[in-house]
Amino acid sequence: MITRRILFFCVGLFVLALGISLMIIADIGAGAWDALNVGLSETIGLTVGNWVIIVGIFVMLLNALLLKERPAYLSIGTIILIGFFIDFWLLIALDEMNLEGFVVKAIVLLGGLVIASLGIAIYLQAKFPLSPLDNLMLAISKRFKLRFGISKTIGEATGLVLALLFGGPIGIGTLVVTFGIGPIIQFFYPHCERLMEKGFGSKIKPKIN
Repeated sequence: MITRRILFFCVGLFVLALGISLMIIADIGAGAWDALNVGLSETIGLTVGNWVIIVGIFVMLLNALLLKERPAYLSIGTIILIGFFIDFWLLIALDEMNLEGFVVKAIVLLGGLVIASLGIAIYLQAKFPLSPLDNLMLAISKRFKLRFGISKTIGEATGLVLALLFGGPIGIGTLVVTFGIGPIIQFFYPHCERLMEKGFGSKIKPKIN
């Protein structure tokens, strides 16, 4: 059982990082939080993955305020893995990937959006500590009794405002990601949940820390 959970967790994060990296490389507007991380990296320094970790820690504290609980310190491990995987994709695996033409960039962006959404839906099933950003989605859902898709959209909109304030790469792609990622996660989630149920024989729900 634990082996299957670890597999869902690691594969989900790896897929999520690939999707995020593709959206950044598309260069027609990254996802809101990713645009914030790219903007911070370009203006202050450090890698995008480093800023994923730093921003994630701040979001972790916000989640604690929303849920009126202690900070989910174990989620730091999750965000460190995501930051590491993003740097792997951006600095090593996809370092020489060059895109030309708006149509090609748009296809890569949409592909990255679908891949990232699938990655989130997969790793949520592991019931391990969540990324602070995804825990934000669940925290909003729990606090205000909203569906995952709506909660994710609210979280992305918050990131959009911050990205604008810090000069992140905002574009048409940002709007697509902001309003598209929630519904796509909502589409993939039940399918991934059923896949997990087949392995455990009982319903598994993500744990909110």
